[in-house]
Amino acid sequence: MRGVVLAGTTSGVGKTVATLAVCRALEAAGHDPQPAKAGPDFIDPSHHAAVCDRPSRSLDPWLAGEDGCRRNYWRGTGDVCVVEGMMGLYDGTNSTAYVAETLGLPVVLVVDAKAGMESVAAQALGFREYAAEAGRDIDVVGVLAQRAHGGRHADGIREALPDGLAYLGRAPPLDGLEIPDRHLGLLMGTEAPLDDESLATAAETIRVDRLLEVAAEPPRPDPARETVGPAREAAVAVADDAAFCFRYPATVERLRERATVESFSPVAGDPLPDCDGVYLPGGYPELHAAALADGGSLDAVAARAADGLPVFGECGGLMALAETLTDADGATHEMAGVLPADVEMCDRYQALDHVELVADRATPVADAGETVRGHEFHYSRADVAADATLAFDVRRGDGIADGRDGLTEYRTLGTYAHVHAGSGAVDALVESL
Repeated sequence: MRGVVLAGTTSGVGKTVATLAVCRALEAAGHDPQPAKAGPDFIDPSHHAAVCDRPSRSLDPWLAGEDGCRRNYWRGTGDVCVVEGMMGLYDGTNSTAYVAETLGLPVVLVVDAKAGMESVAAQALGFREYAAEAGRDIDVVGVLAQRAHGGRHADGIREALPDGLAYLGRAPPLDGLEIPDRHLGLLMGTEAPLDDESLATAAETIRVDRLLEVAAEPPRPDPARETVGPAREAAVAVADDAAFCFRYPATVERLRERATVESFSPVAGDPLPDCDGVYLPGGYPELHAAALADGGSLDAVAARAADGLPVFGECGGLMALAETLTDADGATHEMAGVLPADVEMCDRYQALDHVELVADRATPVADAGETVRGHEFHYSRADVAADATLAFDVRRGDGIADGRDGLTEYRTLGTYAHVHAGSGAVDALVESL
């Protein structure tokens, strides 16, 4: 499966819209596009999935390791993979450039061309040359002009590009190509999909022929380096609704490889399935706190947790397992009450980083001394009880409190860190059942 990385000059340049337009253009040309996202984001991939009708692959060497990043790429299907970058191309230690280098994929630069022509070429040339300065072995091979008009504007950009930088088309400035946002970023793809007619119009201005010329196929990972434990006769109940919508495809896939997955909706008040463990992923419990408080599902989780059932909640799952959750309007709602903490939403984000945790005791996702890598991004803070037990030292990141993460009670664990199957945490969870 050939692929390209669509990288931005900065955050907010329009990478998501460009990615969706490219995918739609490939589809219109008879190809089978596989979307992917560099980094740990959940929201942009939801828009990919809405357009392409398949899960977007999360490609993050910090979360999954370099081999894991390659495996996640090759778990995709289709004939052309379109990888949306994160932030600007070189931003961060786990940058889009690092992902492109890990996969050996060419980079197409998404440039905001609304008010420029020759300057677009200058930016592209600078980004290409900066690779050596940044110590990244990548090739910036072309430009996709975001918010560019046709005619003289598009011609001026194309003619200004030097040799070695291809003009791959443009995404025109259409009203239907705006995605509204909120505190964690864009609205989810199921909530605010792009206008289909506008997206089809944007796709007509993508140079699919040139894109396919520059696309490359990454090396396949060494299958001997992936260790997957045997399947177990166990069931894991996985919360799956608007409050718990942040799940990496590879995480659910690994759970299905090793156990039976039973989905349920706490927002709808579904009964807890018969299971040997519970996984509450992140999402937006603060937007559905009243339904969660009244639905009964969290009460069932609490009862089973008190009996010793392994329960793992990450970020939004941690919030739902707490005693109370105070939303952005100041209303306080009763949650599961398993973990001794009260959670409150804040006006500004409280943490945003890749994280590394070291366990100092046995937990459902890591034994004492083991390391777990993940990602944190949240607007809430947890006020934990003075006698609360926290199982992880935070080697990188913020955690829950005082350089610690992993609030524990019974065999329940709640973290602000989102983990990935490549970290080993999912296999450890299955082994704990």
